[in-house]
Amino acid sequence: MECFFAFIFGLVVGSFLNVCIYRIPKGKSVVSPPSSCPNCGSTIAWYDNIPIISYLILRGKCRHCREKISIRYPLVEILTALMTLAVTCKFGVSFDLFYYLILVYYLIVISFIDIDTMEIPVKLSYFALILGIILSPLSRNVGLIDSVLGASFGAGIILFIIETYYILTGKEGMGYGDANIMAVIGAFLGWKLVPVALFFASLIGTAVGITLMVLKKKDRKLALPFGPFLAAGALTALFYGREILNWYLEGIGTC
Repeated sequence: MECFFAFIFGLVVGSFLNVCIYRIPKGKSVVSPPSSCPNCGSTIAWYDNIPIISYLILRGKCRHCREKISIRYPLVEILTALMTLAVTCKFGVSFDLFYYLILVYYLIVISFIDIDTMEIPVKLSYFALILGIILSPLSRNVGLIDSVLGASFGAGIILFIIETYYILTGKEGMGYGDANIMAVIGAFLGWKLVPVALFFASLIGTAVGITLMVLKKKDRKLALPFGPFLAAGALTALFYGREILNWYLEGIGTC
C-alpha cells in the first residue's frame, strides 16, 4: 500500500512540477491562475488535468483547439512517480523520505528548465538550499555542519572549475547556475557525497556528449545543459553513494 500511494502521490506532484517547469522561467505564479492551454488559452478543467489518464483520453490533444500536448507532460508525471516510489522504498515512511523528496523534486524541475532555457532559476535554488540546511538536523543521514560544509564544498568545486577554465581558455564553460545546483546537492547529501555526485555527473555528461557529437557530427563546441547530468549524479549518490564510497575506501585500504 505504501508503494501504491507513493506512486499515486508522485503522479499528482508530477502534474504540479509540470506547472513549475513551464511557469517559473516566465516569472509567473505557480499557484494562480489555473492551468490553461498554451495555444488557445482555454482553462483546463479538472477532469482534463488528471495525470496520465487525461492525456490518454484526449489522445495528447487540447479538448478545445485540438493542438498537440507535449509528450513531456506525462513523462514528467511518470518520472516523478517512479522517483517518489524509489525514495519511499529507500527510506521508508520517515522524515528522510520527506527530506529527500524535496531534493528529488527540485532536481526534476531544474533539469527540465535547464534543458528548455539553458538557465537555472536562482530563487528556486536558494529556496531549496535553505530548506536543505535548516531541515538537516532532523535527518538521520546528514547533520547541520555536514549540510553547511556540503553546500560550501559543492558550490566551491564548480566555482573553481568555472574560474580555472576561464583563465586557461578565456571562455566561459559551466554556468554559475551549476554552482547553485551543487550547493543544493551538497546541502542535502553532505560533503562526503559531493565528489561522488560530481564524478557520476561528469561521467554521464561525457558519455552523452560524445554520443551526441558522433550522431550529430558536431565538434567540441556542442553546448549541453549540465543541470540534468548534475541531477543524475546526485540521484546516483543519493541511492548508492555511501555504498560506493565505502567500497572505494576499502579498496584503498587494501592497497
